[in-house]
Parts: sequence; structure tokens; C-alpha cells
Amino acid sequence: MGTSLRLRRRIERDFPGPGSAKGIEDLLANAVESLHLSQWDSDEIERIQAAIVIGGSGDLGQLRGMRDLALQDWRDALVAAGLANEDWPERLDAELGPT
Repeated sequence: MGTSLRLRRRIERDFPGPGSAKGIEDLLANAVESLHLSQWDSDEIERIQAAIVIGGSGDLGQLRGMRDLALQDWRDALVAAGLANEDWPERLDAELGPT
């Protein structure tokens, strides 16, 4: 599963360097594969991928740290990015724009 269009836009905004977006999308795809999430609902996958990107705050080191946190326990990554509560769809819209 790739990233959503709105998440890709956020990645390109936060990591504007040449080739950065593709590398980050690969990192996110590998995380989804490692977590065995490919059969999950696409909204939930986007939520976890977005948590990694949002928590990364435009810093590659922080992004890798968020990825590592998600690989240990994806729920901790959701908490760190503010996407763990019931209002996560609205929060995600605020961070990424509407679907």
C-alpha cells in the first residue's frame, strides 16, 4: 500500500529535498509491511503512516525515531502524534487536509 495523496503532499512539504519524498514513502511502506498492516483498512494505515510523518516534524532523525517507535508499538506512535483519541479523523484532516 502506498501513501495517500494528502499524505504525500505533507511529506513533500515537510521534506522538500530532491528524492526525499520517495525515500520517505519507501520507509513508510516498509513500516506497514513490517507491522503486517497490509490487510488493514486504508484509513487506519494512513493514520499510522501520518503519525510517523507528523511526529517527524520535518526532521529525518525524528521521522526515523517515530518509525522505530511505531515498529515497537504503533499505538505509542499514535499517542506521540496526537492521533490516538476518538477525534483522530478530524485531527488528521486538520494536519493533512480533507480526503
